[in-house]
Amino acid sequence: MPYLTRCVSSAAEQSIGRDALEIIVVNDGSTDGTAAELERLADEYPGVLRVHHQPNSGGPSVPRNVGLDHARGRFVFFLDADDYLGPEALERMVAMAEKNGTDIVLGKMVGVDGRKPPTSMFRRNQPKTDVFSSRVYWTLNPMKLFRRELLERHKLRFPTDLSIGEDQMFVGAAYLHAAGISVLADYDCLFWRLREDENNITVRTKGSQPRLQYLPRVVDMVLENVPPGPGRDHLAHRHLTIAVQQIVRNQLVHEDRVTQHKTLQRLAEILEPLWHDGMNQRLPAIDRLRIHLVRHHMLNELLELVDFETTLAESSVATPVLVEDGRALARYPFLRDSACAVPDICYDVTAQLGTRHQVIRAELDGTTLHLAGHAYIHRVETDDVTTELVLRERDRGTEYRLPVDHTATPGLGAEEDEGHYTYERAGFEASLEITTAADGKPLDDGLWDISLAIGAQGLTREVRIGSKRATTVSTKPMTHIIDITGEPQAITLYTTKPHGNLTLDLGENKHSVLSHLSLTGARWAKDTPTELDITGRCTLSAFTDSALTIALDDGQSGAGRSFPVRHIPDDGTFSVRIPVTALPAGLWRGELRLGPWALPLPALPKQAAPVKWRRLGLPWYAKPAPTSDEHFALHVARTDVVRALTRHIKR
Repeated sequence: MPYLTRCVSSAAEQSIGRDALEIIVVNDGSTDGTAAELERLADEYPGVLRVHHQPNSGGPSVPRNVGLDHARGRFVFFLDADDYLGPEALERMVAMAEKNGTDIVLGKMVGVDGRKPPTSMFRRNQPKTDVFSSRVYWTLNPMKLFRRELLERHKLRFPTDLSIGEDQMFVGAAYLHAAGISVLADYDCLFWRLREDENNITVRTKGSQPRLQYLPRVVDMVLENVPPGPGRDHLAHRHLTIAVQQIVRNQLVHEDRVTQHKTLQRLAEILEPLWHDGMNQRLPAIDRLRIHLVRHHMLNELLELVDFETTLAESSVATPVLVEDGRALARYPFLRDSACAVPDICYDVTAQLGTRHQVIRAELDGTTLHLAGHAYIHRVETDDVTTELVLRERDRGTEYRLPVDHTATPGLGAEEDEGHYTYERAGFEASLEITTAADGKPLDDGLWDISLAIGAQGLTREVRIGSKRATTVSTKPMTHIIDITGEPQAITLYTTKPHGNLTLDLGENKHSVLSHLSLTGARWAKDTPTELDITGRCTLSAFTDSALTIALDDGQSGAGRSFPVRHIPDDGTFSVRIPVTALPAGLWRGELRLGPWALPLPALPKQAAPVKWRRLGLPWYAKPAPTSDEHFALHVARTDVVRALTRHIKR
C-alpha cells in the first residue's frame, strides 16, 4: 500500500478481457493493510483474482515462485505491487507473441515519479529477435510476458538465496533458452514507479556485498551457456559497463578502506573470465579505463576517476581530446602518466567522436547539384581541414569522393561547451556536376547517398548530411528532367525517411516521373468551340523548355502534331489549346509526352457534340470516336455534301 490498488486494478481491467485472465497476488507478510485491501479486491473481481497469504520471505523470489507455481495460463507476466499496466498492454503483448511465435515479449516501460526506465531496446518494434542481436539483455527485470511452457520446460524459478539480482538469473536464463523475443515499443505497457519512500529493493540495497553475490553467478550462467565469440562478448558488455559502474560509483566509494580493497579484488576476479583485449573495440573509452583500473587493483586511481566522472556529469563542457597520429585520446585522468602506465587504448575516443553539421543549401540547377553548409568533428578544432564530399550508391557500394571549398565560419561553436571549442573553418561549398562526378563520367542510375568525410588535424569522420538543415532548405522531393547522355533522364534530390538525409535518385528508383504528371480533362473550349482544351498538372521541378507536349497522331500519315505545354504556374496546373481546324482528316489519338514518358489523353465526354467549320469553302467536322479503352480518340473529316443532302431530303 498505497500502490497496490492501482496495480491490481490495472491488471483486472485489461482489454484482453477477464475470461482470458487470472491474477495471482501473493501477500508476502505485508503489515500495512495490504491483506484487507486484497480481500476487498478479491470480492470486486471474483473468479479473476486469487490471493495467497504467507509469512514474509525477505525478498521477491519466493512470492514470485509461488505465483508461478499456481499459474495456469499460456503466458505469465510478473508485476510488482508499486507498478501498473497500460490498459491494452497484455492484449498487445500476447498478440505479438502469438503472431511471431516468440517466448518472451518486452513491453515499453515508462518511468513514474522520477524512476528512469531502460530505453535502448525500445527504439522500435522488433517482432522477432534474440538476446544476441538486440539490446534486450540491457533490461533484466522480470516485468515481461513469458510463455509459461518455456519456464516449465527449463524449470526456471527465481533463486531464493539472493537479496537482489535474482531477476537477472531468471530473465537471463529465459532469454538464452527462448525460441524468440519480441519488443513492443509503440505502446506504453508498464509504468515503473519510484516509490516516495524510495523503498524499492534495488534502490534501498546498500553495500557492494549483495551485488558481489549475484554477479559471479550471472557471469557463470553466461560462460556455461554461451561459447566464446561475439555472442558472449555482447552479453559481457552489459556486465563490464553497467554492473561495474554501479558497484564502483554507488557502493565501493562509501565503504571503508579495508572493504574497498576486498571489493576491488573480488570484482576483478569476477570480471576476469569475461575480459579479453577484443572487448576494447566494444566498450566506450571511459569504461575501458574503469575496467583497467579494476583489473589492476588501482584503488586510488579508481576513486579519482569516480570524482572525475561526477564532476564531468555536472559540467556542460565535453572532455578535451589530444589529437595525435590520426587518433583522438580523451584527456581522462592519468593519460600519459608514466607512474600509472595506463595504455592509450583506454583513452582512444576516435570512433566515439560526434559530428555536427548543417546544410544551408541543397538544390539542383540543370545537371549541377549545389551544396553548402558547415560540418566539424566535435572537440576537434578546424585546423588542416580536409573535408570532402562522398557519393555512395546504396546497393552496389560504388563510391566517389569529390572536393569541396572550405569556407570560414567565425564564431561557430560558441553556443556549445560554453564556447570552449571553436570551429573557425568548418564551412563547405560544393558544385557537383552529375555529368562528370564519376571520375569524369556521368553517374550511373541508382540511389546515391550524400555524405561528408569531415577531416581536421588528421582525423576523419564520415556523416550522412541533411538531417540538420536550415529552414530554407526544402524537404520536398525535387524531380528534374536533365540531359546527361543525349537522352532525357530523371534525377530527384530528396531526403530519406525517417532520418532526413540527402540522396540523389537517378533513374526513377523511388521517384517515378509519371507520378508527377496527370491529365484532368479534355473538352471543347467554351469560348472557341473548334479548339480542344486539354488540362492537367505537372509537379516536376524542372525540364527542358517545350519538352512537355500534347502529341496527336492519326496513325497513318506519320505527320503527327505537337503542342507544347507552356506557362505552368506554381500549383502545376496547365491548359493546352488545340485548334482542330488545322488537323487533316483521320482518327486522331493523343498523349501527354515528355521525352520517353507518356500518358494517354482522356476521352472527350461521350455527349460532346461534333464541331463544324469550313476550310477552303468546304464543310468539315470533328467528333469523339468510340474506343474500347476510354482514351482520347477524335474523328476529323470533310463533310460528304452529297450524302448530307440525301439525308436531309429523306427527312
